[in-house]
Amino acid sequence: MKHKIFLSALCASALQLGATDLGLIHVESSTIDDKFETKMSEVSNTSTISGERVDDSHVENLQQVLQSIPGITTTTSTGDSLKIHLRGVENQMYMGEKPGVAIVIDGVPVFERTGSVNIDLDNIENVKVIKGGASYLFGDDALSGAIIITTKKGAKYNHNFATAEAGSYGYKKLLARTGYANGDLSFHIQASQRGADGYWENSDYDAKYLNGKLQYYLDDTSDITFGMEYSQREKDSHGTVGGETQAQINPESIYTGDQQSRDYTRKFDVELLKLFLTYSKDFENNSNLLVNGYLYTDDTQFISSPQTRDASGSKDATLGDEDYVYDNDYAQIQRGIKSEYRSSFESFATLLGVDLRANTYENEVKYRVNQALIRYYPSYSVTPDYYQAGEFKSSDTTDENVYAIYGEYKQVLSDKLTATANLRYDKIKLDYKDYERQSFQNQFNVYSYRIGANYQVGEKSTFYANYSTGFRAPTVTQLYAGDLSSWGSTANNPDLKPEKSHNYEIGFRTIQSKINYDVALFQIDRKDFIMKSSGNYGDTDTTDMWANIGGAKHRGLELSVNGKATQEIFFNLAYTYLDAYYTKYDSFGIDLDGNPRTSVVTFFNVTDNTIPRTSKHQLNTIFEYIPSTWLKVGAEMSFKSNYFADDLNRIRIPSHAVYNLTSSYKKKFADTTFEVFARIDNLFDKDYYQTARSSGDRNEDGVFDAEDLSITVNQGRVYRAGMSVKF
Repeated sequence: MKHKIFLSALCASALQLGATDLGLIHVESSTIDDKFETKMSEVSNTSTISGERVDDSHVENLQQVLQSIPGITTTTSTGDSLKIHLRGVENQMYMGEKPGVAIVIDGVPVFERTGSVNIDLDNIENVKVIKGGASYLFGDDALSGAIIITTKKGAKYNHNFATAEAGSYGYKKLLARTGYANGDLSFHIQASQRGADGYWENSDYDAKYLNGKLQYYLDDTSDITFGMEYSQREKDSHGTVGGETQAQINPESIYTGDQQSRDYTRKFDVELLKLFLTYSKDFENNSNLLVNGYLYTDDTQFISSPQTRDASGSKDATLGDEDYVYDNDYAQIQRGIKSEYRSSFESFATLLGVDLRANTYENEVKYRVNQALIRYYPSYSVTPDYYQAGEFKSSDTTDENVYAIYGEYKQVLSDKLTATANLRYDKIKLDYKDYERQSFQNQFNVYSYRIGANYQVGEKSTFYANYSTGFRAPTVTQLYAGDLSSWGSTANNPDLKPEKSHNYEIGFRTIQSKINYDVALFQIDRKDFIMKSSGNYGDTDTTDMWANIGGAKHRGLELSVNGKATQEIFFNLAYTYLDAYYTKYDSFGIDLDGNPRTSVVTFFNVTDNTIPRTSKHQLNTIFEYIPSTWLKVGAEMSFKSNYFADDLNRIRIPSHAVYNLTSSYKKKFADTTFEVFARIDNLFDKDYYQTARSSGDRNEDGVFDAEDLSITVNQGRVYRAGMSVKF
């Protein structure tokens, strides 16, 4: 309540003070279009990467580009899908949960089945990162910020372009694009394919994309834009290794006789369709109207639950891929309308937005094998049920309706001081039904806000500070786990409250001698943390439920320095110091009885423990030598200090540093430009773990140690090269 009073007081003060004339004041925080962005007057820590930089990096996934921004960590699976984290929020989770950061593509928050996001790297106009609680703009799950991706657009793509790349482990990429522009319209269409055999066993992938955009100018002040992207992706497991010993003996194998080391889910087939239509109108009073309608579909199919034991409970190494128990089909439809009206004046600016969503999530699980091949532990059922392949295990539909209104007000308080206030209200309605005729409804009403100020100490230097909030609403399966879960003993908890994050930030940005400096101190307090009462994924015979178990604190420093050291040398430095720990978590559960036929959970108080996979120090540096407009040579270093792989803080993963090299050469003949390029990642073939996690006694020996880790091993030195032509 104190924060709401302070917000109202700030807005009232801003209205009363008036201002010196500094020219038109713009709102930067549009969720649909960034045409008014001027970073110097932003009150939050933001970073932007251009599509040209993404294209020039010639990387396999967006992780290698995003690590040049302080505060970002990513988890890659296979190919170009990844899970993005900001400031350590949700680093402790690793299955299909939402990432705690809003992923926004062409104005639309996008969430995919696996908790990751699949991004066509070749269709990026720019990537903007807003740090801190960002629910005041984007609503649900923006606990730590937002990643805003705008796809390619505009008359600059009115050419023909083709490229081909190849690299280690069977990597290949083909792309072709054509476009056209005149005084009334511009459009382009692009097709591409990426794929690789993969480093790990069962880690091949293939991704095909077709996308395009058409912009038509209705008159001098208005236009409409139609965009589409269709993709088909086939990918297998991301290739975890069970235990530190196996990682050292055979890092390329996801299992070596011990079937329990197999991934729980495999063979993902993903079909995505994204359609949107945006209308933009500029008015004579320095105002603009944007209306965006969209339809995004996600159809994901995969297999799950490997059978690792026979009917007696003994390990059976002969069981193969066809003995996975379930076929899963997940269909998601996201549709909605967003509209924003912005006005800019000499002393203040306003934004008013409406966000209406009607999302549908369908989940269908069938048995893929007969009961004779389904091996349950004997303790689970005295009289087992019998099923035939093709029978339903579950089939349910959740309708999610969101009704939101949001706004931003910016006021010049003096010739140096500007204040900004944001407020958003979300009404979220959940309606669940399944094939057993169960139905559940719930509703959440959440306010989110930001208040901030920007003080200009010179023509190119500003201090900024803000307080912002984020939230995540509980899901139906968390609210009604007792009725919906078939795993262990669970209970409903319809009184779950939304998680909340409170972000405090103060920073300084300046431009000196063509060098950009940005430093920020931040703290995120998470309240009403939603987790299982028995731990993240504890297998338990104890009554279990999803609960608001406690909280966490994330605080640290982010430093970004980039620009031209000389006319020929460009550099970028991104450093993060992060201290992330639980402020309350007194019921973390883990199965340590060492008996495969039972599941007896031991509980620990992990309050004050460091959150897993959060390194204290991260550093990324990039140096590029550009002696001419045609030649570019680059070197990159990424360092990550040690981190804990588990909530108990018993297993520490060592620090590592990796070095990469890049080069490209362009030559233009008449109207045709040729480019050849090459890239070497992990130049010195450094051995390290890409990810390492553990939440239980995986090998069931009664001891919790490094042999219980689930590890994704880095694939070592990787080569990539290719050529392109533009005409």
